[in-house]
Amino acid sequence: MLPTDLTETRPTERRVDTLLRIATASEVFLLLVEAQGKPDALKPGAWAYYLAHLQEKYDLPAVLLVVCNEESTAAWAAGPLHIGMSQWPCLTVRPLVLGPDNVPVVTDVVDAANDVPLAALSAITHVKDPRIDAILKALAEALLGIDKADRELLIELTELGLGRYPAGETWRQLMSVPLEYFRSETSQRLRAEGRVEGRAEGRAEGRAERAAEGVVQVLELRGVVVSDDVRERVLGCVDERRLEEWMAKAVVVAVAEEIFEG
Repeated sequence: MLPTDLTETRPTERRVDTLLRIATASEVFLLLVEAQGKPDALKPGAWAYYLAHLQEKYDLPAVLLVVCNEESTAAWAAGPLHIGMSQWPCLTVRPLVLGPDNVPVVTDVVDAANDVPLAALSAITHVKDPRIDAILKALAEALLGIDKADRELLIELTELGLGRYPAGETWRQLMSVPLEYFRSETSQRLRAEGRVEGRAEGRAEGRAERAAEGVVQVLELRGVVVSDDVRERVLGCVDERRLEEWMAKAVVVAVAEEIFEG
């Protein structure tokens, strides 16, 4: 015989990756987001606990969204994951799973601006894809087109989803640079069309100086060696259009001198 009192007398730390309250025109629900890097036999029980606890605490239906960067992990997480005896499982967890097999690669700024949350999910699910730098750059530019609260939320969610992969460090470095430095011709056109709000303030000389400093900062934050010649040439440039081209290249080049090519 075991004790019938199921009250927990000692606090147990249980933390989800992200928890959001979503209000639509027809209903209100909770969105529980978990980033999963590999199959874990202990996760189904933890996820079941999260869902039951949230239902009891908030009296709202909850959706479990599991975001994976490996197709094999996504296939495992999709389940259904049964809890209980094999002859009669009493509990089944069925997450909504996103992975590299069902989330598109978003590298185009227009596509990213049209659906910024999808662009963020693209970055998380394709963190190991060779095109990840282009995905992150498109997302960084697209973030300019949404309000500050949503922007900060997506920046944080993206960082959590990218985790300790190299792309996660790249994202943290990119976000340490003011987003107005990411001003490609496409993002400028989006501004003109009203999809991206705001414009750089201050005098042209000041904008060019800040942009030049931003190019050097991005290269250094990415670990790219910046020679004295490159630093002098960049900081001495006052052509904003050229600086924008260099900034776009600074996000992806492996050698600093490559920003001048073309």
